[in-house]
Amino acid sequence: MSFRKVGAVILLVSNMEKSIRFYKDTLGIPIKTKSNDWTEFFNKDTVLALHPAKKKSKMKTGSGMLVGFEVSDLDSTVQKLKEKKVKFFKKPKEEPFGKHAIIQDPDGHLVSIAEIKEKSAEGFDLLGLIGRE
Repeated sequence: MSFRKVGAVILLVSNMEKSIRFYKDTLGIPIKTKSNDWTEFFNKDTVLALHPAKKKSKMKTGSGMLVGFEVSDLDSTVQKLKEKKVKFFKKPKEEPFGKHAIIQDPDGHLVSIAEIKEKSAEGFDLLGLIGRE
């Protein structure tokens, strides 16, 4: 058995159009493909995919998983997200690995946004990454 890389991160969502608008318009992520039951973002490597949840009442969001993105300028990104009234789960904070914040999408999925100083031998500090202030 040989796992090589993550091909897709799939989020189950309660409202496809609302979630597509959030990732496309609010976060500015390019759409690769779009249909009623499946929308992919990005054009190469790992894709972020949205799929409607069949049993919306059983959706448990906001815990157990975090989708992470790297940005080149966290301060500018945060300012734009605040202007768009995006809900912050963790306010921007200086961390040992760089600057970091966590926002929530329309279903409460946690989305990490980090400006990484440089890749260290240890990699990402996941405890610092997802911990609340």
